[in-house]
Parts: sequence; C-alpha cells; structure tokens
Amino acid sequence: MNSNVWKATFALVILVGSIGAYFYWQQTAPKPEVLVKAPPPSIPATPKPEAPQVIEEAPAAKAPLPQLAESDSFVVDSLAGLIRNKSLMKLFHTERIIRNLVVTIDNLPRMKLQLSMLPVEQPAGRFISAGSEDSLTIGQNNAARYTPYVNLAEAIDVKKLVELYVRLYPLFQQAYQEVGYPNKYFNDRLIEALDDLLDAPDIKEPVKLVQPQVLYQFADPALEELSIGQRILMRTGSKNEAKLKARLLAIKKELNLHMHEKKIGQL
Repeated sequence: MNSNVWKATFALVILVGSIGAYFYWQQTAPKPEVLVKAPPPSIPATPKPEAPQVIEEAPAAKAPLPQLAESDSFVVDSLAGLIRNKSLMKLFHTERIIRNLVVTIDNLPRMKLQLSMLPVEQPAGRFISAGSEDSLTIGQNNAARYTPYVNLAEAIDVKKLVELYVRLYPLFQQAYQEVGYPNKYFNDRLIEALDDLLDAPDIKEPVKLVQPQVLYQFADPALEELSIGQRILMRTGSKNEAKLKARLLAIKKELNLHMHEKKIGQL
C-alpha cells in the first residue's frame, strides 16, 4: 500500500485529534488530572448504522488495507516519513494508534479528554502563566510552545490530505464502531469535531485565569463551560488559534466535496 496514503491521513488527525493531544497536557499544573473511564463493551463485528453515511466510497485500491489490529508498526514507519523532525516521533505512542486517534477526536466536543487514550506522550515543559494568584493570565511566551505544530498544519496539502482520508476511511470506521458506536459513522463525528473547534470564541489577550485546585481554568465561567476542544484551541493564543481555524476550515470545505447523502441503513 502506498505509504503516502497513511502519511496524509495521519496529517488530518494531527490537525484535529492531536490538537487535543499536544495541548491538553499543557493546561495543567505539575499534577495532571486523571479521568477514569470504564472500557467500552465489546461490539458486534458487522453492525448497521442507523444514521446516514456522509463520506463517499473510495475507489478500489490495488492492495487491500492492512488489518486494524496489525497496523501500528506500519503507521509508525509512515509517520516517521512524514515528520522531517525525527525528534517529534518520540511523542507518539506506538500501540493502538488509530483507535487512540479516533477516541481523541470523539472526545474533543465533550468536556474532558480520556488521557489514557491520547496518541502522544507528554511534551517537555509546562503551561506558562503570568501574574500573581489574584491576577493570573496566560503567559505571553506560552503561544510560542505551539509554533511547531501550527507550522506542521500549514504545510499540509489539504486536497490530497482529504482524498487519502477517504481512501482509508474503513479503518477509522471500524475503530469507531469497536470503541462503542456500532450505529454511527466516524466521519459524522469528525465533522462535529471540526464544527465545534471552528465555533471556539476568538480569544483576545490577556486571557485571565484562575487556579482553584491543581488545574488552571479560564476566569470567565462562560469560557470554562465550553468543550475541551474549544478550550484547548483558545489556550494556544490568538494568532495560533486563527491559523489553526483557517486550516480546519479548509479541511471541512474539502471534505464537503466528498460528502453525499445515503439512505438510512445503507452500507
């Protein structure tokens, strides 16, 4: 199978899923929050979704897709070819990569991420705050820590990225069903995650914070009630947020060119 297929597909999930994976760790004080969640029940192998599918079928490939359970080593090799800075490879977990990415994307429109399923290791360094206890803000230097990931997002050819995502869609759909959604489509959830991120308020500095316990929180209760994906995006800083939103919007527009209605129950 063409390794470029895997490279571009994982660039897509880096833009969406790994926004959460890279940045969620950075909002904490030294002790991370622990989210305990029971493992999902086993799912039948051939369920029929009740919602309409909205991603077109890819043309038949010259070689079959790898099995989901046996794809990790191939994915790691493909990621190494995609990321020129090899030091970034140490951030990635090397087991259950597709499943972890699917779970992370699914969690972005929710209130919390499932930390045990993040696809990357914790990056070096901590979230940078400024000011005293009664006047905390996000530090001016905090945004610079996210620059490498913004640059990565802007370097991707969106058209080719989405075309190859369509080709690999069956693996993402299988993983989505196996983690607990037998009657839904992963592409629908991806669109929901994109829309949620794009709806994040345009943050303006200085951003006021509070630290009631271990975690930093937005001082504005309305911001703190937003989804974890939106809160993550705002914590990257106004300039980074604008750049990432522009890229996410381009991906959504390109995805729309590959979407069509399908009758309920049709596979």
